[in-house]
Amino acid sequence: MSQNFPALEETIRKSDYDRYAAAVFAPASVRRHLFALYAFNHEIAKTAETVSEVLAGQIRLQWWRDAIGELREGKTREHPVVLALAETLQAHDLPQALFNQMIDAREWDLDEMPFRDMASLETYADATSGNVMRMAARILGAGERLDGAAREAGIAYAIAGLLRAMPYRAAERRLVLPVASLRAAGASPDDVFAGKASGTLAAVFAEMAEASRVHLRAACEISTPRKFLPALLPAVLVPLHLQVLTKAGFNPFRDVVDIPVYRRQLAMLRAMMNGRL
Repeated sequence: MSQNFPALEETIRKSDYDRYAAAVFAPASVRRHLFALYAFNHEIAKTAETVSEVLAGQIRLQWWRDAIGELREGKTREHPVVLALAETLQAHDLPQALFNQMIDAREWDLDEMPFRDMASLETYADATSGNVMRMAARILGAGERLDGAAREAGIAYAIAGLLRAMPYRAAERRLVLPVASLRAAGASPDDVFAGKASGTLAAVFAEMAEASRVHLRAACEISTPRKFLPALLPAVLVPLHLQVLTKAGFNPFRDVVDIPVYRRQLAMLRAMMNGRL
């Protein structure tokens, strides 16, 4: 077993607690492989935050494309996440296409305004969050049977995450709201970049929140065996986040969105006990 797994587990615990907590409900025999997948997602997801130029971000993402491709050829780069993925790919059939889609979608993060409309945002959400859940389900032994549920749960979770991240991305002059929705509500990207909260911004939040709820309901209608639930489990936190994000008078540039750890743990535990999202 790779010596890198304990360090990756700690990285995910600190940087992606929702997925960390979900992985705790998975069998110990595959938990380290989930952490390897989540660490890969963390590496590519932070690209836009760690570069100052688009070209540098593209080069970083290409490095990951090449590294994943080389793993398929039996070659391994000296990087803790790559080394952990090498073992993970030996144990599980994780399609390279899903990795490539995740990396390609992260190029959108390098754009100032990546989402024309809700459709493009949902495409991005499926390629990122949805594919993480698809591959987590495969690690748990579900094969392709949860691909549909992963799409719906992944989009729901990603939309809630984008709403939570909006003020931080706006401070970096990156818009995570659909431009068409923003303009239809009578606001502009510059309003968001300036940190102006208004009724128009609340309307966009409400539209996105409803889209997230629709996808979550669709995921809940798909039967998911309890043993595969940890792959989708972060989605059970969506209602908790949306409740805060859409409450009357909420100001995303001022108000705290974080849900206490114990409430997130209880929501996941309840879902596992009930055997459904």
